[in-house]
Amino acid sequence: MTERMLRLLYFAWLRERVGRGEESLALPAEVTTVAGLRALLAARGGGFAALAEGGSVRCAVNQDLAGPATPIGPGDEVAFFPPVTGG
Repeated sequence: MTERMLRLLYFAWLRERVGRGEESLALPAEVTTVAGLRALLAARGGGFAALAEGGSVRCAVNQDLAGPATPIGPGDEVAFFPPVTGG
């Protein structure tokens, strides 16, 4: 059985809250969307709670902005970051 590995990236204040800038994650087979991944990570507690759906943290899959229903799969890069504002 091949493991479903994802590369996760955390940016800005989120990186400080979760205590790392990136990690590899073996994804359970039932987690197939961004919403499922957010729920899985938020369940870790601590700084990861900021990833719960409905918060202000944005997500990109393979460098494209992603919504809750965006599919994720083996080899994907998923980045979490706060909204960016210009001035």
